Amino acid sequence: MPAPNNIKMEARKLDFYYSDFKALMDINLEFQKFQVTALIGPSGCGKSTFIRCLNRMNDLIPGTRLEGSLTLDNEDIYDPKVDVVDLRRKVGMVFQKPNPFPKTVFENVAYGLKVNGITDKSFIAERVETSLRGAALWDEVKDRLHDNALGLSGGQQQRLCIARAMAVEPEVLLMDEPASALDPIATQKIEELIFELKKNYTIIIVTHSMQQAARVSDMTAFFYMGKLIEVDRTETLFTRPRNKQTEDYITGRFG
Repeated sequence: MPAPNNIKMEARKLDFYYSDFKALMDINLEFQKFQVTALIGPSGCGKSTFIRCLNRMNDLIPGTRLEGSLTLDNEDIYDPKVDVVDLRRKVGMVFQKPNPFPKTVFENVAYGLKVNGITDKSFIAERVETSLRGAALWDEVKDRLHDNALGLSGGQQQRLCIARAMAVEPEVLLMDEPASALDPIATQKIEELIFELKKNYTIIIVTHSMQQAARVSDMTAFFYMGKLIEVDRTETLFTRPRNKQTEDYITGRFG
């Protein structure tokens, strides 16, 4: 077992409900610091619901509730005292479709800093450049910082959204199918970027692509019908799964 101080986030006995519908059942899962964990499984199995529990995005949906515990650095993120805005700064999120704001490239990356009350222009400029470099985008946009971000390609927009999430210096990055709307070349750039980012972040990625999970992740968790069926090191899960449902899914017998 890994040392407890390597655990960045952890779900214990987690159940999640949309009104009366139980979408997640008894999830026990831990995420190690500076590792990539992929969540795989067929559509509707609970992967996206689960990842949205990790930064309380589901709070925005009326009638939802969570039972059990979900911790970040051993502190319960559903404790009433938790500042949700601060939580979402620590646990950043990148969505399936690139969603840049209809602002300039610079303003997109600077947005979170300004919302957090930072006004020092030289500090903001420095963070914007650092974040764009971190998202492997700086060389492509350094002469376009004051152009509308909606003029970027889809792959560039997605890396811009990653830079925007990075600007406020989160500790965890959640990615909900970040490459599903992108072409193969843009997808490869995102995957290379994930590999670089795990040096500084704990990354949790939902993906429909088992090839992508195999390429980018250290650990893989297989979800089916709201349950966590199996979690293991990625190579082990894909080559020697312990559970027949896992084996049937990864060999294409269902899903």
